[in-house]
Amino acid sequence: MIRVLVIDDDFMVAKVHAGFVRQVPGFTVVGAAHTGASALEAVRTLKPHLALLDIHLPDVNGLDLLQQLREVDPELDVLVISAAREADTVRRALRGGIVHYLMKPFSAADLRDRLEHYRQAYQPLTGSSNPAEQSDIDRIFGVASSQQPLPKGCSMETLQRVVDLLRSSPGDLSATEAAAQLGTSRVSARRYLEYLNEIGRVEIRLRYGAGRPERGYAWLPV
Repeated sequence: MIRVLVIDDDFMVAKVHAGFVRQVPGFTVVGAAHTGASALEAVRTLKPHLALLDIHLPDVNGLDLLQQLREVDPELDVLVISAAREADTVRRALRGGIVHYLMKPFSAADLRDRLEHYRQAYQPLTGSSNPAEQSDIDRIFGVASSQQPLPKGCSMETLQRVVDLLRSSPGDLSATEAAAQLGTSRVSARRYLEYLNEIGRVEIRLRYGAGRPERGYAWLPV
């Protein structure tokens, strides 16, 4: 279970964000902090794996706090959540080693996609003594190993969710079935499934019945 600390100066916003996190399997909220000082103490005592960090705090700039948090726990991962949109702010956050930058306002689905990317890309490297493969590094930096660009409007985070769904399925899935489990539209699910077919990661199995055959998508193991 990935332990998450929510850091936001607004009590209600922190509560909403904590609720979003609790909707994602594999994540648990261990606490919330509303100042830089309380965030430092929470990291010391609660030992979170991941902090959701707002930049605008009453006693410290969140980017300055980022470095202080790392001094308390060098292994802490940080996902910045902020209304700050200045390019310099984003660049500074990236240089600070954050795992993602999500701008307010956002939906539960937006945060879920970032958390899923974090779980799939970063967590396998935590505590592992095995050497990383190029595919592991590509996942972290959001690069498709096929070198074929994703269709316009598609994201690596959602693609990973589709891959996970296909891998866990005992058989093939249609676009309609995949969309129902992913919570997306059929058109969106089909774009990801067709992309995976184009790069050779799934096979098409035609389902025959009344009317036109339906396309089923089955994951091809490496």
